Amino acid sequence: MLKMNTPAPELSIFAWINTQAPLTLAELKGRVVVIHAFQMLCPGCVSHGLPQASAIHAAFPPSELAVIGIHTVFEHHAVMNANALRAFVHEYKIAFPIGIDTPDAVNGIPITMQSYGMRGTPSLIVLDRLGMVRLHHFGRLDDLRLGALIGQLLVESAVPKEQKIEAIQELRSGENCNTESCQIT
Repeated sequence: MLKMNTPAPELSIFAWINTQAPLTLAELKGRVVVIHAFQMLCPGCVSHGLPQASAIHAAFPPSELAVIGIHTVFEHHAVMNANALRAFVHEYKIAFPIGIDTPDAVNGIPITMQSYGMRGTPSLIVLDRLGMVRLHHFGRLDDLRLGALIGQLLVESAVPKEQKIEAIQELRSGENCNTESCQIT
């Protein structure tokens, strides 16, 4: 598994759905990136992961946050082909870009799944604006926990650290502070 706060490896994608051009993580730097790895025959992916990814995609502006689905097939290869996936995406009205993980003919585990050290599906990976791994989770993840992380990452680099420190120091030293609180005026 990838270590936290390390650069995410580039995705190895065989084909894309729901995007005019292939996406790269390098192009997405400056945005928070949510990667949802799934299989269309995975019950947890269909019941929780894909709806969660769709809700995130709908809730945040694409200029700030990108959602990418990675269809990473490590079982039932014959039935989970690109045509079946396109029909699935259409039927479930999935709007975010989906990359089909590059197959590995040697061991059957797709390339992106291997490079990210995924244990299975659903897997959720969240990258900060610098492309660093901030979450690598296998299985269902609570919406509140994920939402809190996304909120943190969206504001984390929006204001430079020096400005945050200065603002806190100014509040603490200002005349609007007492031992219990500081009031913004």
